[in-house]
Amino acid sequence: MLRALLLAPPGAGKGTQGERLAAIYGVPHLATGDLLRQHVADDTALGREAKGYMDRGELVPDRLVTELVRARLTGSKPLGGFVLDGFPRSLNQALDSYEWGRARRMTFQAVISLAVEEAELVRRLVERGRRSGRSDDNEVTIRHRLAVYNENTRPLLDFYRGRGILVEVDGTGPVEEVTDRIRAALDPILGLPTNGTDRHRS
Repeated sequence: MLRALLLAPPGAGKGTQGERLAAIYGVPHLATGDLLRQHVADDTALGREAKGYMDRGELVPDRLVTELVRARLTGSKPLGGFVLDGFPRSLNQALDSYEWGRARRMTFQAVISLAVEEAELVRRLVERGRRSGRSDDNEVTIRHRLAVYNENTRPLLDFYRGRGILVEVDGTGPVEEVTDRIRAALDPILGLPTNGTDRHRS
């Protein structure tokens, strides 16, 4: 069963690919933003604490995000597989999560990095802002978010490359083609056949 992390800059399409891969391989798609919003909606203790930061426009601390993800992985129904999106976001988080996962035999089998040129990322996000009216999807803000990603999250690529589990995929082109590229890389890792059209997993 697939245990994977999607690692990509804003605008690379990791949310879309995460949902598609989760459906294909029959595992949950765990997006940290969605998990946070669900805890807030359910008025859990974690959700109430997180909401305070969110209402003030502050980042939710790593401690809460870590607790959120681990609670979902090891809750009343522990997950055998998952596609994780949004955590870990820094090298310290990755190192800590690796030790935690290794103790529970829940380490990643693959970390999927979607490679998209910065100019294309900016174009996609500006277009998304035009369609949705999102005020944070303007070029100045977008380039700042990409700079933050490069500084904080890109070092994870070397970490996972060193562990031999980094899968680098061209993230440009139609959504279906990107998914096919990812599946072509993942299936051999999982010991699954790569030929044929019906490759739904459970």
